[in-house]
Amino acid sequence: MRVSRLSTARRQRGVTLFGLMAWAIVVGFVALIVMKVLPTMNEYFTIQKAVNKIAQEGGSTVPQIRAAFERTKDIEYSITSISAKDLKITKENDKVVIEFAYDKEIELISPVFLLIKYEGRSK
Repeated sequence: MRVSRLSTARRQRGVTLFGLMAWAIVVGFVALIVMKVLPTMNEYFTIQKAVNKIAQEGGSTVPQIRAAFERTKDIEYSITSISAKDLKITKENDKVVIEFAYDKEIELISPVFLLIKYEGRSK
């Protein structure tokens, strides 16, 4: 009788309450990070799209390009981290190149912050 109980106990496998809580904490923390980071990534891709469009269609002078970015920023509500004065505008082989870089701090749990450095340039 004793042998059968021991072998049955060894065959039983499962998740303990402590293990389940540990996984819930890990999954919750990852979900928190994803929910906080996704809007900043969306903003970055919106800025990248706007910069590419302006570089292809935009004006030929720096003030015209900056004004075009400000108009785009007024339309795209998600662009808040950068302004037209933060753009670095140059010409390479008679083609306008627009570069940008900015930092985004995301508060995860006070006083813990996540710092993401975004940078990009037109194609």
